[in-house]
Amino acid sequence: MANEEIKKDSYSAKDIQVLEGLEPVRKRPGMYIGSTGVDGLHHLIWEVFDNSLDEAMAGHAKNIEVALLPDNKVRVTDDGRGIPTDPHPKLKKSALELAATTLHAGGKFDSGAYKVSGGLHGVGLSVVNALSTWMRAEVHRKPDVFVQEYKIGKPTGAVKKVGKTNKTGTVITFQFDQTIFKDANYDLTTILNHLRQQAYLTKGVKITVVDERTPIKYLSNRQNKEITQNFPYTFYFEGGIVSYVDFLNHGQELKHKNIFYVGKDHQGIFVEISLQYIEELTSRELAFANNIHTIEGGTHITGFRSSLTRILNDYARKNGFLKEKEDNLSGEDVREGLTVVVSVKLKEPQFEGQTKAKLGTPDARTAVETVMNVEFSDWLERNPNDARAVLDKVILASKARLAAKAARETVLRKGALDGMTLPGKLADCSTRDASESELFLVEGESAGGSSKQGRDRRTQAILPLKGKILNVEKARIDKMLAHQEIRALIIALGTAISEEFDLTKLRYHKIVIMTDADVDGAHIRTLLLTLFYRYFPQLIEKGHLYIAQPPLYKIQKSGKQFYAYNESEKEKILDGLRTDAGVASKDKSKKETKSKARGKDSGGDWEVTSLDGQSPAESLEEATEEVAEGEVKISGVSIQRYKGLGEMNPSQLWETTLDPQKRLLLQVNVSDAQDADKIFDVLMGSEVMPRRKFIQTHAKSVQNLDI
Repeated sequence: MANEEIKKDSYSAKDIQVLEGLEPVRKRPGMYIGSTGVDGLHHLIWEVFDNSLDEAMAGHAKNIEVALLPDNKVRVTDDGRGIPTDPHPKLKKSALELAATTLHAGGKFDSGAYKVSGGLHGVGLSVVNALSTWMRAEVHRKPDVFVQEYKIGKPTGAVKKVGKTNKTGTVITFQFDQTIFKDANYDLTTILNHLRQQAYLTKGVKITVVDERTPIKYLSNRQNKEITQNFPYTFYFEGGIVSYVDFLNHGQELKHKNIFYVGKDHQGIFVEISLQYIEELTSRELAFANNIHTIEGGTHITGFRSSLTRILNDYARKNGFLKEKEDNLSGEDVREGLTVVVSVKLKEPQFEGQTKAKLGTPDARTAVETVMNVEFSDWLERNPNDARAVLDKVILASKARLAAKAARETVLRKGALDGMTLPGKLADCSTRDASESELFLVEGESAGGSSKQGRDRRTQAILPLKGKILNVEKARIDKMLAHQEIRALIIALGTAISEEFDLTKLRYHKIVIMTDADVDGAHIRTLLLTLFYRYFPQLIEKGHLYIAQPPLYKIQKSGKQFYAYNESEKEKILDGLRTDAGVASKDKSKKETKSKARGKDSGGDWEVTSLDGQSPAESLEEATEEVAEGEVKISGVSIQRYKGLGEMNPSQLWETTLDPQKRLLLQVNVSDAQDADKIFDVLMGSEVMPRRKFIQTHAKSVQNLDI
């Protein structure tokens, strides 16, 4: 027995696996592109596009085109120098084949071919090749055209000369491997947003996007007939990041009109900074290194922040904005309402990981600080009116911060004295294990009562919210903390807020927003989402926030009941009942005499028949009878459309919405924080006109409207 155990647990040289060529990429794709989900799929495009952009930043390309083709193919074309095709002096293989099939093979390891580039590790093209079922590289280098094709990372033949050309450039076409990227598809909006950003960062370069997957049909005025055509999207900006800041602040209330800009070289690092303040409580800081969006920041954004804080404090002291005994402005104060783009271009940037989310080059901080200290200080002196507007903004933020700190301390002290519970308000769960605890934020006392009776008392806590909470998009934190419902929620969560926020103290790992499926419920849900997005973004990032999906219909027949969470589920249930009863499908002719209220909410499409000019809510019973008699034609069938959680008894609420084995929850995440930020500004901000324009634009597509 002992010998068998030794044999089983033996570990020798034969257990060491050596992966050759591009096998490591297929074995562990997440190490190279971050994930095998939607983000990783788009990362394939960015890797190929970055190679073309490097040519543009080196001054050798002016035009780049990205085309989405049928059958999940993508084509990236540039008019750069073209990948070299001559044999490598040591390896005796074509440089094109080496770049496409060998990890860490590229022209960016020294400064000979590229002074500045986004690709540094020489794995971009080869990784795309490894994760594609098919790839084709076409290189134009006067006077010849060279082509090589690949299958799952391996060449199907040698590099071939296939024709003549009078231009230079590279065309890479690839088809991603569906066995690796399962259930993933390219999203045109994601691609347009990323490439628009790149165009802002590389002024003077034209970037074109074409979607050839589903041709657009339109009616030609000239020929009066339907024509199929794909319209290209073209991005070209002479203003660079100044235009980018202007774009980000479009529709906002500006604190000053002049946008600060500097573009200057410091010891081989080119620093570009553009900033402007708006009448907002939050900030937008976008940082780039060699045109790569460093989402997690890094040394360049650290240098910018420290310099900005120091410069504004010095200016405020020097010009009497801050009195001698007043505290200095904090980093949080000087960034309130700030929109800034920081872009650095350097020879050998140090990134954390292949996905390059954070810059680690120490010299980048020094370069940014040095350039900011000189240029922004000079800008404040030359623009006294703009400087005053900025200082008024940040000093007001400082005063609000001190008031908010006092309010937070009051909330925290109250929470500590109350033992972090709210008697009569929060029905807490008995377990103290946060990983299995759930907090349901319920609309109103009626739904709260049913939820408290129907829940699993061991793991599920219920916090009823009275009415609509404060719109925190329009309020500072001190006013927000004075709101009773929000204060109750903060104490229930246990994490505190702002500087005192501590995720490790979160008392529930699932926070579920559970509101009615009507306009008021949607409004309350939006207000809560605004609160979490602005003040508890870490809860969203870590996947702790959910939205409950209560059923929209209860269908009963012969003592049996069925729940439908959307219109399609309702139709499936009714079709099954028709089949069981041997009844034909719906009688379409009788629909014309009835008016209908139609809608769509988080649970899906819904439809309630209304009789005699009554509203759907007023005629629910009659509508149910008529549907059973007329449309459905099934004897004994009744359909109830739930308008609120309070209509369900505790057992129904448990069975449909609370039971972890049967319920449907939507996890809240923010795939594009920048777009989400703009939408929250439009829908929940103080400016009326952008919201009015948004409503007018989308009014026809709104179906979930209760009148």
